[in-house]
Amino acid sequence: MVTGEIGVKDMTFFKNLWNDQSGASAAEYALILAIVGTGIAIAAWNLGDAVSGAMNNAKDCIASGSGAQAVGDLDC
Repeated sequence: MVTGEIGVKDMTFFKNLWNDQSGASAAEYALILAIVGTGIAIAAWNLGDAVSGAMNNAKDCIASGSGAQAVGDLDC
């Protein structure tokens, strides 16, 4: 019977495919990369806010021309 042999071959192929773990490592690395990338993006966002705030403080100190004197909450 030809159909019986093809069915057994197909079943063996799918059984081997189901037990194959070679793609699991790639999926794990992709997940780790996504988590690390998200962490870097969040850190860059927060760092950008901090740098922006420092630049605004420097701009305000320069605009006031106060030199080493304090302007409001700013230490120039």
